[in-house]
Amino acid sequence: MSIIKLDYKALWDGICNWSRKVGRATARPVLLLWYVMSSSETPRKDKLAIFASLAYLVFPIDILDAKRLPVIGWLDEIVSVAVMIQKMAKYITPEMQCKVDALLDKWFPEYAQYEIIEA
Repeated sequence: MSIIKLDYKALWDGICNWSRKVGRATARPVLLLWYVMSSSETPRKDKLAIFASLAYLVFPIDILDAKRLPVIGWLDEIVSVAVMIQKMAKYITPEMQCKVDALLDKWFPEYAQYEIIEA
């Protein structure tokens, strides 16, 4: 049995840099996936799937090159995150959502004052 060593710090750094470039709305599902992956309640196989999806999104490795295929080049990444959000939604807790919103408020304070969220 081989042990896979995942570099969570490099992934987090990549997510932070990527998120600040793409903006609040686009970063939110990615950060939710990060918190799901970080949870002790999430099964290991799901954590590995999330890690792979997030790494594919934020690191400069592409199956479909966005520079050669501008629209299609982003589809593989969008689909990867969308599928992960759909599959992992059952693990997203209100606490995770609050952590993500607080982090986004810190990174994008200009947007925080305009958002009104009512239950």
